[in-house]
Amino acid sequence: MKWISILVIIVLSIFISCSDQNRLFEFESESFKISISRQGMVKNLVDKNTGYDYLAKNISAPFLSIRIQNEMHLPLSASFDEKKQIISLSFQNDILAKINVESRDAHLTFELADVSNSENIDLIVWGPYPTTINKILGETIGVVRGEKYALGIQALNIKTLGGYPWNENDHLPQMDIFDTDENYDTMNGRKGVLYSVEAAKPTKYGSTLQAYCRNRNRDRVIKNWEHERYVAPAYKDGGIIGSKIALFGCPVEKTLETIGEIEIEEGLPHPLIDGLWSKTETSAAAAYIILNFSERDIEAALEITQKAGLKYLYHSDPFETWGHFELKKEYFPHGIEGLKRCVDKAETMGIKVGIHTLSNFITTNDPYVTPIPDKRLANVGSSVISEGIDAKQSEIFIEAPDFFNQFKRNHLRTVVLGDELIRYGRVSEQAPWKLLECQRGAFGTTASFHERGEEISKLADHGYKVFLTNTELSIEVAKNIAELFNQTGLRQISFDGLEGNHSTGLGNYGEVLFTKTWYDHLDEEIKQHYIADASRSGHFFWHIYTRMNWGEPWYAGFRESQTEYRLRNQKYFQRNFMPGMLGWFKMTSDTSIEDIEWMLARSAAFNAGYAFYTDYESLEENGHSEEVLKLLDEWEKARMSGSFKADQKQRMQDIDNEFHLETVNESEWALYEVYSHKFTHEKKEKQPGEPLHSTFTFENPAEKQPMNFILTLWEGSAKDFNFEIDHFKQIELPVTLEPGQSIKYSGGDTATIYNKNWKKIKEIGIDVSRLSLSTGTHTLSLDCKFSENKEAYVKLEIRTLGRAERVKASG
Repeated sequence: MKWISILVIIVLSIFISCSDQNRLFEFESESFKISISRQGMVKNLVDKNTGYDYLAKNISAPFLSIRIQNEMHLPLSASFDEKKQIISLSFQNDILAKINVESRDAHLTFELADVSNSENIDLIVWGPYPTTINKILGETIGVVRGEKYALGIQALNIKTLGGYPWNENDHLPQMDIFDTDENYDTMNGRKGVLYSVEAAKPTKYGSTLQAYCRNRNRDRVIKNWEHERYVAPAYKDGGIIGSKIALFGCPVEKTLETIGEIEIEEGLPHPLIDGLWSKTETSAAAAYIILNFSERDIEAALEITQKAGLKYLYHSDPFETWGHFELKKEYFPHGIEGLKRCVDKAETMGIKVGIHTLSNFITTNDPYVTPIPDKRLANVGSSVISEGIDAKQSEIFIEAPDFFNQFKRNHLRTVVLGDELIRYGRVSEQAPWKLLECQRGAFGTTASFHERGEEISKLADHGYKVFLTNTELSIEVAKNIAELFNQTGLRQISFDGLEGNHSTGLGNYGEVLFTKTWYDHLDEEIKQHYIADASRSGHFFWHIYTRMNWGEPWYAGFRESQTEYRLRNQKYFQRNFMPGMLGWFKMTSDTSIEDIEWMLARSAAFNAGYAFYTDYESLEENGHSEEVLKLLDEWEKARMSGSFKADQKQRMQDIDNEFHLETVNESEWALYEVYSHKFTHEKKEKQPGEPLHSTFTFENPAEKQPMNFILTLWEGSAKDFNFEIDHFKQIELPVTLEPGQSIKYSGGDTATIYNKNWKKIKEIGIDVSRLSLSTGTHTLSLDCKFSENKEAYVKLEIRTLGRAERVKASG
């Protein structure tokens, strides 16, 4: 019987040992539970309310992994000290990582408190955590949403980067290829969508959540700024120790609320607008006007802003230099005090003032460059001069050419040698290596003698013909911008060119270090009311910026410039909990009312604000300026008051649909769908006697009404216009038009002739009865007498209105 007892003991020991190996460590918040195995792998991501596990099975799910000499290592084992609330993970090479755990109501936090031999570790990765959720994926914010439940990751300090080290330079990757070829937009099911993949990533099985932290304790040579070789200097930030994340799960409808709670609980930036969190405050998506005002005309700018019903006035080009941000004297002869007086005047009228910056771009006329260049200007890399030179030599011998013969991003071709900047044309093709065609004492510096062995560095630059900053100078420049805000009371900013901070060698970390420094140095009063956007989004930066406002007006007409890009951005904003914005739209002297309402309908459709970019000259020359400003006011009132219904917004999302809004009273409007048909009539060369008119067919879905039209001459000159509707109703317009002039009929018994800037030339009588259109199909013939210009043509737009739809402010 003794041997039976021994056998029982052995079996029990094996059973207990196996059970112990299979036991999970569980960590819970109010609605979320994560389980980690004794092997350091994530085993469950559970909705506590339903018990459903959202972890994707049969996919590697390390809780934390490390990389040593470019080789990833998964944990070998895990243990948990319940008293100290510390997870211990063991790895190869006797490496032990200790992670502090804290359980909050809304989330869990995990912080790398200690790790042995940390100086030899390249980086750590939190995750990736594979999930089965794939309905809506917020790649930037780090949240994936299903039908009822959401999972999320949040980096809790700026050195912990949302994402995975796909790029050694820590740039955000633009990915349209994931784990499989079955790419799809997790928001609408379409394949082949481009994601700015970061903290969340779509996969065939669902999605992943991930973050990482790099050890920056030594210099690295990386690909950066389109250079194959770029020195990323060491940066002392404590390395991987202190990297910290939050994980959470919650009902879908509480996702944004939960992120707000995490911000407050963990001391993350939580900027407000009028006392409300900027990510939920309606005015975060407010439209604004870009008008380059000055001290002498600020009153006029404020009056225009008020007429447009807007609350933010923005200056796009206020600075003479970037770096120290010296103001242009043509706008602000009294400098900071003059700008402050403008801000104060605006404040009395309930208007906030903002400015445009180019982040860490340093102009060549800034004191950081001339007359003595700052040692903290970013450089690509360095060598030494192999022979001494005097102040006039145009060839400079260098020991190695590696950093100097890269020309993709070498716009200024400038090196720094002591206190002298030198521009060069090219590098010799073989040793002895030389910089050739040198221009000494560039940018107001002083050409001087230099001894053999002096360090020579290639400066990093940008296509805007500016220099860039190293990490220390980036921090100082960010403080300069914050100080400008504190001194003047500015309340709006755009960090354009934010990618310039890649010059630090820190990649995305450099971008968020710059903006977080700016935020940290703002006065508390400004933190309670500012709006910030930028040229780049980012996982941690999400907590600082108010919104993104992408879309530029420089590339085509009002309706065509980056239209698809602007609309695609709305889906990105929605899936990442950002206020909607359409970008910049430029009003010129010839912008039409119809173009303005086309844009405003898109603004209403996506509940997205916009930047209305204009200037005094365009407003003066455009004959419809007052009406345009009134339309901005009324559409923005209706949009911001939540007046438009879901079906109306849906129809307005189609860029081929047009709409018109009329005011009923202070809180009510009439919305009309406009049925627009556009045709072109060109000069023709035909046989003698053959008709030269053009005939068009169109459908009028609206009720019987007079046909409105806009007839515009684009080339040559033309006269004696003739319409024939349905082969029997003839309208003769015995007028002559020059290029850019239009005949417009919008009701009544007269049509108006306008010049190219919509200034009225004269009115002409018209027989309204002959313009009557019933519901259904119609034909229209158009003829005129063109000048000799072979390229002469006119454009005709026919417009009818649908029934009035009442739009009323909610609440």
